Amino acid sequence: MSIVNIAAYKFVTLDDIATLRPALLERCQALALKGTILLAPEGINLFLAGSREAIDAFLAGLRADTRFADLEVKESLSDDQPFRRMLVRQKKEIITMKMPVIKPADGRAPGVDPATLKRWLDAGRDDEGRPVVMLDTRNDFEVDVGTFDNAIDYRLTKFSEFPDVIAAHRADFEGKTIVSFCTGGIRCEKAAIYMRDIGLEHTYQLDGGILKYFEDVGGAHYQGDCFVFDYRTALTPELAPSATRQCFACRAVVTAEAQRSPDYIEGKQCPACAGSRRTTGVSGGAAAAMAADAAAATSATAA
Repeated sequence: MSIVNIAAYKFVTLDDIATLRPALLERCQALALKGTILLAPEGINLFLAGSREAIDAFLAGLRADTRFADLEVKESLSDDQPFRRMLVRQKKEIITMKMPVIKPADGRAPGVDPATLKRWLDAGRDDEGRPVVMLDTRNDFEVDVGTFDNAIDYRLTKFSEFPDVIAAHRADFEGKTIVSFCTGGIRCEKAAIYMRDIGLEHTYQLDGGILKYFEDVGGAHYQGDCFVFDYRTALTPELAPSATRQCFACRAVVTAEAQRSPDYIEGKQCPACAGSRRTTGVSGGAAAAMAADAAAATSATAA
């Protein structure tokens, strides 16, 4: 597999986005990289793919900026380029929570590394004897592809729903150690800060998210695959593309079994939307282009 895929983010104050954005776009285009970079006053969030040489050159240049010198990256490999274009976008937040008082750049909640988390899950408790609760901070369709054993899933449709949902269920977590997790770490970082702010003191974030967990300890205590916002759709615990696909028409997750249905036509429809108005008049090529736009626009927002 010759394509290197990287996911990374950092909460750091950025006050030069007007000059940083075109500079990063020019650099990525010169290296033939594709994917998405989001920039906001609170930091940077990126998903990029390209050759090993191009990825290494980009990271070397980015880390030459002292603000990104310690940028941590999750890697996976693929045979094909999973993105169709290169976008660098400015946003209000690199992950939308709509809680301006949550400022990770001012200090993060404590994290737990994958090896320690596996040890806790093996034992069923943390080092102080408290039961460990896994809290999935991702959207419902992502959770459906795979999650940790017995993880709490509030069926979120967008991350900005998280604060109200947790506040309403605060009592459920008393006396327990909570580990918030997501794909690459960005959502659970904000989530853990918020939960500590409302008095849930034994809250941790999974450092590096599911992808780092897969990289360090594999799929122990995890069922299924991990949804990613690109053409691979999902990765196995071995960080290889899985058989799961996403419908280009309705964006539903389509399992390998569902792909064998006569209602599944790649690039056009799936069993969840076959015959609906959403698929009428949409060609495979047009649907693929629409999906590419959606993936490029949202990939980095879901880390």
